[in-house]
Amino acid sequence: MHDEPTPAAQEERADADVLSLLLHDDMPHPWSEDEVALELGDPVEAADALSRLHGCGLVHRVTGFVFPTRAARRAAKLAS
Repeated sequence: MHDEPTPAAQEERADADVLSLLLHDDMPHPWSEDEVALELGDPVEAADALSRLHGCGLVHRVTGFVFPTRAARRAAKLAS
């Protein structure tokens, strides 16, 4: 049996990593999509994660910049 994560699990991990990055309290500013890609280490994975997060209403995208929605910030605060 392989210990490799499924594609769905990999997507979930990437989404969680990107959202965690955007919600980090020490960096409460918009991130460029390029900065997110550099931090994640995979531009395609970062773009896909940002698209999924935007699609479900957890991030705003404005001219190449991204930042978490109020709903995402509130949910993170409730989860901690």
